[in-house]
Amino acid sequence: MSRSTLKTTAINAEIRKAQAAAATPPEAATGKKGAPKNKDKAAVAAAPKGAGEIRIIGGRWKRTRLPVAQRPGLRPTPDRVRETLFNWLGQDLAGWRCLDAFAGTGALGLEAASRGAAAVQLVESDAALVAQLNTLQQRLQATAVRVQRGDGIAVLKQAAPASIDLVLLDPPFDSDLFGAALQAAAKAVAADGFVYLEAPRAWADEELAPWGLALHRHLKAGVVHAHLLRRSA
Repeated sequence: MSRSTLKTTAINAEIRKAQAAAATPPEAATGKKGAPKNKDKAAVAAAPKGAGEIRIIGGRWKRTRLPVAQRPGLRPTPDRVRETLFNWLGQDLAGWRCLDAFAGTGALGLEAASRGAAAVQLVESDAALVAQLNTLQQRLQATAVRVQRGDGIAVLKQAAPASIDLVLLDPPFDSDLFGAALQAAAKAVAADGFVYLEAPRAWADEELAPWGLALHRHLKAGVVHAHLLRRSA
């Protein structure tokens, strides 16, 4: 077995151990009775198909498989969509400053870091996911990655104008955060930078125009609409 394979196996084992500890309900540790087991089963059933593992598509950690938490509503960006996105962007992101405002599993931001981005900020509001992102960052020794618990839109608003080369937006599909996220991203992205938007429907140029953004590329994969946006001319 190669050294890289041994390292990946060790990473996966440690993350699974951390997931098991985080998933153990307090009553299991104390011996006290808690919520009905049916509630736990419902939560697992609510987790979307495909959650539980992500695979880095290219770059330094190409083909590395990393476990991720099973969380209701968590929807990792599909492999095909990520591969297409980074084909659009080019394979080498050396020197890029990136911000993933709704990091979730970290799939998008870690992909950017794997391809050489100089700084990747992963912002996530869920404490359990933040803990997992920190574990992934440490085990991968991803020194360019910084994990932050917080509101991704608020973090974008606090960023210096035109300071980010790639803004990654993948809000919960059942939320009303898309407009606010796009508005904040439009101010934070560099003049020659990109905004990636993942949404349950296609966004047209006339909807993007008020924020000074325009559609550069679009892909539909199942229920996912992937948009690569740029500042309007």
